[in-house]
Amino acid sequence: MSQKENKVLLIYTGGTIGMGRNPFTGALEPLDFNHLRDNVPEMKYIKATIDIYQFEQPIDSSDIDPTTWARLVKIINENYQTYAGFVILHGTDTMAYTASALSFMLENLTKPVILTGSQLPIGQLRTDGKENLVTSIELASLTDDRGRALIPEVCIYFSGKVLRGNRATKQNADEFNAFDTFNYPHLCEAGVNFTFHSHHILTPDFSKPMTPHFDLNPNIMVFSLFPGIQENVVRQLIDAPELKGIVLRSYGSGNAPQQPWLIRLLREATKRGVSVVNISQCISGRVEMGRYNTGYQLKDAGVISGYDSTVEAATTKLMYLYAKYDDINMIRKLMNESIAGEISKTVEYLSEDLQ
Repeated sequence: MSQKENKVLLIYTGGTIGMGRNPFTGALEPLDFNHLRDNVPEMKYIKATIDIYQFEQPIDSSDIDPTTWARLVKIINENYQTYAGFVILHGTDTMAYTASALSFMLENLTKPVILTGSQLPIGQLRTDGKENLVTSIELASLTDDRGRALIPEVCIYFSGKVLRGNRATKQNADEFNAFDTFNYPHLCEAGVNFTFHSHHILTPDFSKPMTPHFDLNPNIMVFSLFPGIQENVVRQLIDAPELKGIVLRSYGSGNAPQQPWLIRLLREATKRGVSVVNISQCISGRVEMGRYNTGYQLKDAGVISGYDSTVEAATTKLMYLYAKYDDINMIRKLMNESIAGEISKTVEYLSEDLQ
């Protein structure tokens, strides 16, 4: 592997990593990016050239939206030929959404785009920000003997782990191991040395260019089933004329209450062109709607299996597909396929599809 001549673009959007404490209120608030550089003198020891792109106004991750994702795609696209990799500093709350969205919007990505941040501001004594930042930059700069990136996909790096971005979920608000991929192995472990799990890393077509996509359709809704869910409330949500897709967080392996009104509403929605994707409320495992009758009735109503997708990936994938295609059948077909490594389709899944 090599990193001597490589350049990395560090994109600072905001987040805890670049925050300081307001001396009057005691609350955390964004600081100028120069604060971040002053607190990480270790950056000068990285064997790569680091350029910095700073958002004029740092964005709290709670305020991230599709316009921010389009802006990030634009920045990466405009600088794609100049840099070996990209590191995005981002707040943790919506980092998995951003990573998932970028994985679809950067088609045939051949370079690493690594999102990272921290649980503690980088100026605090026990911060996790320094290691996350320095390691992310080093990983983004690494190439093989042919000059190809070792991790050519959108990733999240946190607490010694490189995770596929569209498989990651924030699992902890307080500990340093904030993220994990519960249905997919880690791409790399960063200990004393880097241990790459190459057979789990996407292999793009390096002979083809990266194709950026800037448009998303945000008319998507996520809602969870729960005991006592009421028809009048659900109907108000599903009947919205702008609605294009629903991420339905069901029980267990994809089960729902055997309420005739719920199945009727979902069937009506799918018939008018709304794609309903079934995602389990469990953090690990997959949807198999053919396992129990309570799941099969959803399938019979036109609900699509989300397999082992995260909510973040299913939501942003629907946004991406509804912006790209007008053909509802094409959208539903692609929701059942992995287009950026976001779902696993095993023999079990395929046999379920054929039922």
